[in-house]
Amino acid sequence: MHFRILAGGALAAFAVVTTFQPATEAAGRARYDHFLTGNGTNVVPTAATTPGLVLMGGGTDVDAAFQWQIARAAGGDFVVIRASGADGYNQYIYDFGGLDSVETFVIKNRAAAADPTVVTAIRNAEALFIAGGDQADYVNLWKDTPVEEAIHELIGKGVPTGGTSAGLAILGEFGFAALNGSITSAQALSNPFDRRLTLVRDFLTVPRLAGIITDSHFVERDRMGRFVAFLARILQDGWAPQARGIAIDSQTAVLVDENGAATVVGTGTAYFMQTPAGGPQICQPKTPLTFRDLSVYRVDASGSFNLPAWSGTNGASYQLSAETGVLTSTQANGSAY
Repeated sequence: MHFRILAGGALAAFAVVTTFQPATEAAGRARYDHFLTGNGTNVVPTAATTPGLVLMGGGTDVDAAFQWQIARAAGGDFVVIRASGADGYNQYIYDFGGLDSVETFVIKNRAAAADPTVVTAIRNAEALFIAGGDQADYVNLWKDTPVEEAIHELIGKGVPTGGTSAGLAILGEFGFAALNGSITSAQALSNPFDRRLTLVRDFLTVPRLAGIITDSHFVERDRMGRFVAFLARILQDGWAPQARGIAIDSQTAVLVDENGAATVVGTGTAYFMQTPAGGPQICQPKTPLTFRDLSVYRVDASGSFNLPAWSGTNGASYQLSAETGVLTSTQANGSAY
């Protein structure tokens, strides 16, 4: 363990870095890194936290999203969890002010996802954020572990929770697990049963995201086609009679308050999609997808969206279809976006 003092204005913030690394994985011991900035003693705020969700689309982090989440954390402890990387969020978040501490846990194996130190810190948090990385790590290392239970406990207590990129991907009832790597829109549309199209359900249970799948880096990486394929597979596999999706651009976040009202912050747009009644017309292995008349609502920072009503204001509404693997749109310019 080592310590270093960081500049923190009138008060200096202590940053603690702890690494737990056994000689071999076979030892079955917890492998995680722990980074602390601020007060190392758990604080119990006098005020209650305010529920909320930060759904961030990856890329450059959105300051306004973290400020919004911090404002709901009642001056408590902010915990970041991830499976790779280091303490990049600690000082960035702490410098916004209004928090007792920021801690990052890099959870590297399933033993760490059951470690009392890790689990207790999550359970005591007043804000939780799941960093980017590879969502397959999160599924493989955290699913059906005490870390998963602790996240559910926080959400149940009304602690503001968020995630970006891979962290966003696991927040919905349904998620793209990336267990066999990523997949492009062209690959997914040409074969919605491609081995790379791996979905997971009921990993995390977030009430406001029931029946919803999420995606990130959306326009930047041209992910509309694969998102349509994800929705098709949810229906085709019998997971739900209807599915919804929230897809978010890089450098953009959707902030969902305690009533389900969503606003967009950042430089890009968010897409709220819903499947029509009935399943896709053609969704079979090694066959281009045909799935008609999905509804899309596109909104940026000038508009808003209400999740319970599934309707928006000051955005653009249109229909989207996949016809033998090719996307078509009712927009005047024919764009899927």
